[in-house]
Amino acid sequence: MNTLATDMPILLLAAGQSSRMRGIDKLLQEVDGKPLIRRQADIARAVTRGPVIVALPPEPHPRYDALVGANVEVLPVPMAAEGMNASLRTGFAALPADVDAAMLLLCDLPELTQADLARIALAHDPNSDTLIWRGTTQDGRPGHPIVFSSKLFGEFNGLTGDSGGREVVKAAGSHITHIPLPGNRARLDLDTPEDWAKWRAAHERS
Repeated sequence: MNTLATDMPILLLAAGQSSRMRGIDKLLQEVDGKPLIRRQADIARAVTRGPVIVALPPEPHPRYDALVGANVEVLPVPMAAEGMNASLRTGFAALPADVDAAMLLLCDLPELTQADLARIALAHDPNSDTLIWRGTTQDGRPGHPIVFSSKLFGEFNGLTGDSGGREVVKAAGSHITHIPLPGNRARLDLDTPEDWAKWRAAHERS
């Protein structure tokens, strides 16, 4: 497989506050020898020739330092404290006007791989009636990454709160294609120090 699988823009959401980490930034936790946010930016960059846009809290913030040299576009989200929908509004508004789809990726899924992103990107078919191509767990539970047709971009403009765009997905109805990814990695996020400790211990045993 060509590592540069697509021209599709990839939008990474990394403006959350890690509120359940009790003062620790989960996106700066080391995974595969680098901060998680940098790891995710790097696998996205390796998949697409298009822009990789990382939605971030307003500066100054140490996440910016982790992305130095990553060849991505950093996108401050002024209202990041409002919730995920502020990042979605800002991120989708920043996409190039001439693209027919974009991938959305949460930055806190540490087991997703470059191949997973490429698989979802390559499933996109602009000539079909599908509006959303979504990664799922191996047993079919919906997760990330998600590719949205440009026909849906405008639906993000009015979102508020922290719903994560569920309204947009629901409105797509049956026009969604689900693509299974191995194991639980389409959904596995680590929100507390205890989650991280258990995950690291499991990886040390494997």
